[in-house]
Amino acid sequence: MGEEVTAQSYTREQRQRYREKVRQNLDVFERMLSHSSFEFDRPMTGLEIELNLVDGHYQPKFANAEVLEAIADPDYQTELARYNIELNVPPRPLPGDAALHLEQELRASLNRADEGAARHGAHIVAVGILPTIMPEHFQGEWISANNRYTALNDSIFVARGEDIYLDIEGPTGERVATYCDTIAPESACTSVQLHLQVAPQDFAAHWNAAQALVAPQIALAANSPFFFGQRLHAETRIELFSQATDTRSIELKNQGVRPRVFFGERWITSIFDLFEENVRYFPALLADISDEDPVARLEAGEAPSLAELRLHNGTVYRWNRPIYDIVQDRPHLRVENRVLPAGPTIIDVMANAAFYYGVIRKLASDDRPVWTKMSFGVAEQNFHNAARDGIEATLYWPGYGQVSVDELVLRHLLPLAHEGLKDWGVSDEVRERYLSVIEGRCKTGSNGATWQTQAVERLQQQGLDRQAALSRMLETYHRHMHSNEPVHTWPLPGQPAEL
Repeated sequence: MGEEVTAQSYTREQRQRYREKVRQNLDVFERMLSHSSFEFDRPMTGLEIELNLVDGHYQPKFANAEVLEAIADPDYQTELARYNIELNVPPRPLPGDAALHLEQELRASLNRADEGAARHGAHIVAVGILPTIMPEHFQGEWISANNRYTALNDSIFVARGEDIYLDIEGPTGERVATYCDTIAPESACTSVQLHLQVAPQDFAAHWNAAQALVAPQIALAANSPFFFGQRLHAETRIELFSQATDTRSIELKNQGVRPRVFFGERWITSIFDLFEENVRYFPALLADISDEDPVARLEAGEAPSLAELRLHNGTVYRWNRPIYDIVQDRPHLRVENRVLPAGPTIIDVMANAAFYYGVIRKLASDDRPVWTKMSFGVAEQNFHNAARDGIEATLYWPGYGQVSVDELVLRHLLPLAHEGLKDWGVSDEVRERYLSVIEGRCKTGSNGATWQTQAVERLQQQGLDRQAALSRMLETYHRHMHSNEPVHTWPLPGQPAEL
């Protein structure tokens, strides 16, 4: 959910002081990168999963405070809207069978959480966009009771000076075109975030590799085809998140002002490049000021928290975000990969993670890395093509030219994933269990987005209208989700396994 803040609004003086403090933080961070020791004893990974609450009719259930009280687990927190919660998984190393143990822990944790939610008439659903969310659901008290969310909502609209216009069209001409007077639609975007701790000198290579990899990631994992009742992109969450948090008016867009949901504009040589861009291009949305003197802490031999710089970084929504953090008084750096949708099952989530961690290891260590053979603009175009077309997308990749996702993954990226996980010290059992899921998606051409789309089409052919079909589809989805069978093996409603 990001760091909580103390206020819901800020004065002009507070914002001016905050800018000065952020710039001071940036100067201290630059010194730290040159002279400080960062934690990197072993590769540590982390995971966050954003989730949705639905009622017995599979409509959004606005009760996260009550559900979280029933769950009574500090790993679960609020998210933007009252039908969202988030599961934060403590960091752990990659090697051996750690992933198998994590899968078991996640399934047990979600089962316990679902039991708690049931006491308030709710189910938990992991999906990129809740298919049954509609505009009328945001007309009441939708926002969670956190200062951060209220402050963000208000700051975005102060910066824009006008309502947000959403305009997204799908491949068959279905379209959402509407004005919004809150950032509520952003809450529909529920994701999985993957963290990887890296040494300072290795950060640029890992971030560049992650930027090149986002397109295949989205294409394989797409799970967000419906929004406001319309069939839009395979991974509509990408475009929806971009538009729903855009602080720019039309005139500022025309001037080339950068969006806060930012793919980036160049390959980097240091993590400092990204933080420096943040400070140079993006005004503060939140302006909480700490009492810390970062210069004094650094000169005393202690790691400063750089609270203002971190808070500012949390309001620039890069798909691969740089992270500076302190654990047990030692600083470390992470790449936070934010491109994946939630769901459909835990095994699908684990497969997406295994693919990412394996491939990024090989891409980042390549003697002639992919980003030296592909322009940044092509990487960004790949990203948008993958979000629009999902597993049916055609991407550009050096050495292959224009290539289908299944061919690129089966011929090139999946072998890299196997090699990379082996280099991490991951067991053969882990590699086979999770990467076989990725192989299965490619061979069947099926993922969450294709299953949702085909299920709704089938239900409508059986006589249901769109809204009833979405509810029935989500009910079936929820049942399959608890089976923990990968989505490419799911039968459609009415097929033999469903009877």
